[in-house]
Amino acid sequence: MSQQTVYTVTGMTCGHCASSVTEELSELPGVTDVAVDLPTGAVTVTSATELDRSSVAAAVTEAGYQLAG
Repeated sequence: MSQQTVYTVTGMTCGHCASSVTEELSELPGVTDVAVDLPTGAVTVTSATELDRSSVAAAVTEAGYQLAG
């Protein structure tokens, strides 16, 4: 059973931004889908297991952005 978690990412302004975040998050173990809503900064991550927030934050930082909250 998969799990969806919504994160807010700050600093994304274009399609390339969304692609960078999607690429980094997709490399996390267990992640099966990443959907970015650019206008709101909402990033929905679908994964096979619950993700560690620090791992998600590290991937977002690697892409050059910040996890809000």
